[in-house]
Amino acid sequence: MKVLGVDIGGTKIRFGIIDEHGKVYVDERIETGFPLYELLEEHVVRLVKEYPEIEAVGVGTAGFVDAKSGRIVYMSETLPGWTGTEVKKQLEAATGLRVEVENDANCAALAEAKFGSGREYERSVLLTLGTGLGGGIIVDRQILSAGPNGGAGEIGHMILYPGGEMCSCGRRGCFEQYVSGTALKRRIAEAELDMTPMELFPAAKVNEQAEKVVRDFTFDLACVISSLQAALDMEAVIIGGGVSESASYWMSYLEEQLDGVMLNKLDVKLASFENEAGILGAALLVLSE
Repeated sequence: MKVLGVDIGGTKIRFGIIDEHGKVYVDERIETGFPLYELLEEHVVRLVKEYPEIEAVGVGTAGFVDAKSGRIVYMSETLPGWTGTEVKKQLEAATGLRVEVENDANCAALAEAKFGSGREYERSVLLTLGTGLGGGIIVDRQILSAGPNGGAGEIGHMILYPGGEMCSCGRRGCFEQYVSGTALKRRIAEAELDMTPMELFPAAKVNEQAEKVVRDFTFDLACVISSLQAALDMEAVIIGGGVSESASYWMSYLEEQLDGVMLNKLDVKLASFENEAGILGAALLVLSE
């Protein structure tokens, strides 16, 4: 079986024709443009005509998604006009094929659970540490899909410090304001250090202020993981996103911090996929049954 996996981001859209073994036969990328739905439909319909072996379409996208209806519940102005779009309904009408739609972080978690670092586990959580903090929850090897408001699994917007730093969601103290690339930049500025987040971690070995920033960051990350474990009792946490690229410098700090806050031991692994996770997970939305 071959399906079309689509990964929609703020700067690019990626299309992949993929089989049940995760083999990618066709891989195309275009710049994200607007109006977004019209652009999406144009290229999906074109690919379905060019490759008649496509049997279904899976779409992963940024934003809050009602996976049952395939509707975009909410998306910021990063993708203007995307909120409210009935992606599943409209694409099924345009193609005559089954279409499923999910949040992009959930798609990445599904890819890791099927083909990547989470394949040994029934329950796992993917944390994507990038500009913000995303996440996907896998229970019994299936995505814990969002409810009617598209909010389940929005790990970055759980509150770590009530009354803390203002978040883009309009509340204060959310996880992503302490555990993300953006949070690292703020912590570095507050410590009056002249370095980038990627320079911070190696500097921690020789600079006391840098080490304190790293310890504070990994302590908060450990608290995030501990809170998720208390709610979900997962077997493993998988860490991806841009910040994970420097994990060789800070993983030992995280493991030390976890020892003091975990209810039970769990495995901590780095994600296997970077750019491929989105299209693989989107494809799995329609390959899993």
